[in-house]
This record gives sequence, C-alpha cells and structure tokens, in this order.
Amino acid sequence: METLLLSLIFTIMTYDMPKLPYSNNALEPIISEQTINFHYGKHLQTYVTNLNNLVPGTEYEGKSVEDIVATAPDGPIFNNAGQVLNHTLYFLQFTGTPKRHEPSGKLAEAINKEWGNFENFKKEFTAASVSLFGSGWAWLSIDSAGKLHITKEPNGSNPLRNGLKPLLGFDVWEHSYYLDYQNRRADHIAALWSIIDWNVVEKRVD
Repeated sequence: METLLLSLIFTIMTYDMPKLPYSNNALEPIISEQTINFHYGKHLQTYVTNLNNLVPGTEYEGKSVEDIVATAPDGPIFNNAGQVLNHTLYFLQFTGTPKRHEPSGKLAEAINKEWGNFENFKKEFTAASVSLFGSGWAWLSIDSAGKLHITKEPNGSNPLRNGLKPLLGFDVWEHSYYLDYQNRRADHIAALWSIIDWNVVEKRVD
C-alpha cells in the first residue's frame, strides 16, 4: 500500500513557479516591473509549463529539477529543466531592500581566499557575464571541497552538470534586460550588484 501511495505521489508531481519574495516593481529601476512581468511571468512560466508537459511517462517522472539538470542528456527536457532551475535561483537571489552589498561569513572567506577580496571577485564575475558570447548564464559555484568557481554556461546549462553547487547566477539572455537596457549588457550587469540578497546566496553555501 505504501509503495502504491508513493507511486501515485510521484506520478502527480508537478513543477511549480517559485513565489517571488518581493512585488513585481520592487527591483526598479534595476529590473523594471515590465521586465519582471515578461521574464518571470511569461518566460519562466513557459519553461515550467513545458517541463510539466515533457516529463510524464519518461524516466525523469518524479525526479527533482536538480536531478534532471544533473543527469538528463541535451534536449528539450534538459533545456526546460535547466531554465526552471536557473530562473528560480536567479529571481530568488534579489531584494528591493538590500541590507548590505557584499557577502559575509563562509562565503566572504571563500571569496577572499580565491580572489583576494570582494572587488576582485566582482571584476572577474562581471567580466564572465559581459564576455559570454550569445545567450547563457554566469555562475558562482562551490565544489565539494569548498572551493569557489566562476563559470560561463551556454543557453540553459547549469554548474550542476559538472558537480558544482550554484550559488549566484546572472542571466545574460537578452530577454532578461533588453526592455530596460537594450543592448547595454554591461550596464545591466553592473546594476545587478546593488539588488543581491546576500543572505539568500550565503544560505546556498551550506
């Protein structure tokens, strides 16, 4: 009976939109309400809907988004799962009322160990974000030994593919900034630093 119940739970498992911890206009002028309405309300919703339609009847039914991203081959299921995970991490890392503009604790120590100081890290991460060709993501991740890495991931990929745990991600697909910045990707990236909720990012380290 218990096995049957578990089977039914997995069968009806669906992937949901993350609930924003702020209003749609809370990140203005860095990210406008219009961009949130399109980027979160339409783009992310499409990925969530697609994933829910693609997974039933496959070997990934009942698996978490993280498991799918880590193990699925390139293709529609991976692409949509990757973007669901990426965008969930992305939207939840921001706040309209940041209490501080750099990390503390374990994350700050790891950043200082790897790059010397936070400003050096910002320069490296910004450079990765600006220089990524085409569409994709720049990520700060941590490995099992506690070492930090900056990676550039094409399209909907994620550091989980290489055994890394994603902590902070910047979306450089044009739909994430074009309504507000047109082709000025560098200006958009520079502005994002002022709305990061470092409490959220730090909790991802553990």
